[in-house]
Amino acid sequence: MSSRLLASLLFMALLLPVGGAALAAPSEQDEAAAWLARAGQTEGLTGQVVFQLLLGEVALQRGQVNLAVSAYQDLALRTRDPAVVKRAVELAGAAQQYGMALELARIWVELEPESQQARQSLAGLLVMAGRIDELDGPISQLLAADPASLGANFLDLNRLLARHPDKPAVLAFVERMAQPYPTLPEAYYAIALAAFNAGQLERSRFEVRRAQKLKPEWEAPVLLESQIVLKEAGEERVDEAVRLLSDYLQRHPGAVEVRLHLARVLIGAKRYPEARQQFDALLKLEPDNPEVVYPVAMLALQEQDLETARRQFSRLLELPFPDRDVVRYFLGQIEEAAGDKAAALQHYKQVEGGAQYLMARGRGAQLLVEQGKRDEALAFLRQSTVRTPQEKVHLAQMQAQLLREGGQYAAAYATLAAALKLQPEQPDLLYDTSLAAEKLGKFQEMETLLKKLIKLQPDNAHAYNALGYSLADRNLRLKEAHELIQKATSLAPQDPFIMDSLGWVLYRQGKLQEAREVLEKAYALKADAEIAAHLGEVLWRQGRHQEALELWQKAQAQAPHNETLQAILKKFKP
Repeated sequence: MSSRLLASLLFMALLLPVGGAALAAPSEQDEAAAWLARAGQTEGLTGQVVFQLLLGEVALQRGQVNLAVSAYQDLALRTRDPAVVKRAVELAGAAQQYGMALELARIWVELEPESQQARQSLAGLLVMAGRIDELDGPISQLLAADPASLGANFLDLNRLLARHPDKPAVLAFVERMAQPYPTLPEAYYAIALAAFNAGQLERSRFEVRRAQKLKPEWEAPVLLESQIVLKEAGEERVDEAVRLLSDYLQRHPGAVEVRLHLARVLIGAKRYPEARQQFDALLKLEPDNPEVVYPVAMLALQEQDLETARRQFSRLLELPFPDRDVVRYFLGQIEEAAGDKAAALQHYKQVEGGAQYLMARGRGAQLLVEQGKRDEALAFLRQSTVRTPQEKVHLAQMQAQLLREGGQYAAAYATLAAALKLQPEQPDLLYDTSLAAEKLGKFQEMETLLKKLIKLQPDNAHAYNALGYSLADRNLRLKEAHELIQKATSLAPQDPFIMDSLGWVLYRQGKLQEAREVLEKAYALKADAEIAAHLGEVLWRQGRHQEALELWQKAQAQAPHNETLQAILKKFKP
């Protein structure tokens, strides 16, 4: 018999819905074979029963699960033999016919009231059915039958009922289970956790302190109490949690989980130097624990302590840390920050997957561009392995950006158009392809794409803005352009680039003073070269030439290659 009855029950309750995988278990087939052999020797056995036995097993072997379940259900009700009933419960549960499995389990317990397996099956099915009101008997019997694992089994109670939506009912149930065990700290802890999940924080703290009193060295209660304290917002709550954890560590300096939790609380409160102290202590206690080394490395990186970050991330590559790709990515970031771009590139190239994969490919490509290897950078991106539709979008965008930066506008457009052909209603691709089409003078295509995007996303401010700005910049259909940009403004009133578009269309309409006011507001929010170019032109048209020149000069110093600015400078200052 298992030493952890509720652990087995928890496993069954959580994993039973896996479907037919359990149907072909060798032990079950052996039991069925044994039953068939025993049944064949039983006097008075009807041919119908033998036929159904054979029918059930043959159907099971052929994958006809429903037929097998139906045959065994009928046999279980006919024969009331415990072996057949057990087999029927297993098959019905594995086939996810839980109502039938529950009724059969009740029969099994009735036939074999001393069977732990029968009671476990019944309890597990009651949990899955949400029948918490019927669980008292089965669970209390399982707890009493396993005294050696009583504490561990109480710790499983809340996990067992984690899916039950009525948290106060779960709390009441745990209280009833704990009542016979007034000296068991795990029982009070289970009540405290159930109260916490039910939102009864005062009750939870009261019960967790009872557990602490009975078992002062136990880490779990102090960890839960700190969570109770932090449940309510406020800096004073953080201070109280820090005091609580620190006091415990003074008494038990080797408590790794408590110290790790304290370090995380300090990071959450942005108290980085104090967190660093805790992690330094943790490294002395457990230098080979990846859960310690990783946050130390991240904290050092955040504090720009590159040497410590490099050392700890490199250490992770020697430890059983599961996400080696994230380690390689951050090592690349460290080497970039340290100025060793060759080493950074090597790390980025070694990132093979994960959330940082495309970022690593993008950074690697950018480093190649900085070395004057634009073609190699493009090849590096094109060799990337992407799986999801969103990853394909991001990769196309990165390639297009690299091509645009190299002045290869037609190639950028072709890249985006090819990606859009595969995902014709992808919003980001519609937007980027429209801008690439405009760059090549494909204005009708640009309008078509943006109007499609607006139809798909009526609240997309940037789509309205792009279409309105394009019309205004070409001095076409200014009334329509104004309406489109006004719509964008209503959706994103504080966006400086949309303000820039509004100022520009007002300028095109001859409303110089209104245009200047809007553009000055936009420039105050974002000192962008394109906004400066437009504002300067308005100032120039108002006769304020010196102001315009000074603004353009300042913008040119910050963005010497901005195309809009260069065009206006050529126009007014050839």
